[in-house]
Amino acid sequence: MLGVPQRSCRVSVADLHGVEHTVEVTAGSVYEAVAAALAVLRGDEWVRQIGTGLTTVSVKVQQPAIEHQVKIQDFLAWLGKKTGSPAEIALRNNIEKMLSSNTARPKRNL
Repeated sequence: MLGVPQRSCRVSVADLHGVEHTVEVTAGSVYEAVAAALAVLRGDEWVRQIGTGLTTVSVKVQQPAIEHQVKIQDFLAWLGKKTGSPAEIALRNNIEKMLSSNTARPKRNL
């Protein structure tokens, strides 16, 4: 989003085997942080499949310290929306590009 400050975030999610993975990303929104983390984790060979339904992603904003939890199904529903403000539509388009930029590596179901 234009004019939204980028913040350092620690994003954590457990894979289907119960192993929790954490990555640090920079993002301008909670959903952007989720997308950036999923893009990184999808390309990591240590990360097994991450669920798409009720799996919860924890987003901790480092400064100021704030924590958000997002269910993957809610993230995917938001990402699939076709309506919203021009800024929200642009953000979703950028997030879709972020998630698809990892096409050279084997895809995992996130």
